[in-house]
Amino acid sequence: MSQRILVINPNSTQAVTDGIDRALDPLRLPGGPAFECATLAEGPPGIQTQRDVDGVVGPLSRLIASRDHDCDGFVIACYSDPGLHSAREVTRKPVLGISECGVLTALTLGHRFGVIAILAGSIPRHLRYLGAMGVMDRLAAELPVGLQVTELADVARTRERLIATGRQLVNEHGAHVVVMGCAGMAQYRKTLEDAIGVPVVEPTQAAAGMALARVRLAGV
Repeated sequence: MSQRILVINPNSTQAVTDGIDRALDPLRLPGGPAFECATLAEGPPGIQTQRDVDGVVGPLSRLIASRDHDCDGFVIACYSDPGLHSAREVTRKPVLGISECGVLTALTLGHRFGVIAILAGSIPRHLRYLGAMGVMDRLAAELPVGLQVTELADVARTRERLIATGRQLVNEHGAHVVVMGCAGMAQYRKTLEDAIGVPVVEPTQAAAGMALARVRLAGV
């Protein structure tokens, strides 16, 4: 029986899901596991506040429970990791959050990591999470690009903002590696990495890679 990993975009913007799906192509290997991307219809257009995060926990957990029978692992593709611990209570399969996985990956690539957020209002929420993870002493800084999730589809504008913010993290704050703090940024990873000259972690790719390993090694 083929293995399947469900990657869930908890916002309702299909363009974000489409970008995530394309970002997973390098991880689609012969023999699987297969990656399926899904959009949470009940989610807001973008998860940008704590209220947005709290509001998707229930429907996200229900979706995971409903797919437990035909999926071998799950990835929550939102940088706030909404519902991560609740989801882990409704399935015994691996559930990975892209924020947790993105940061853990960054720690293997450089001593100090920087994060690019979408909005300034997202940063306090992210900092609470990093504090809970116990990694604040490795954080160089987190800076926003000042764009809504739905605005990330504007390629020229987003690329310009990402590069400017990435360079600021490296040149002014001493970041050795940069984490993209929103799943909607997925398509810009290589462009950003080439422009700023340090490793850039796209967190959905990081989480999907970890999920792939967990699923392939289960029961071995």
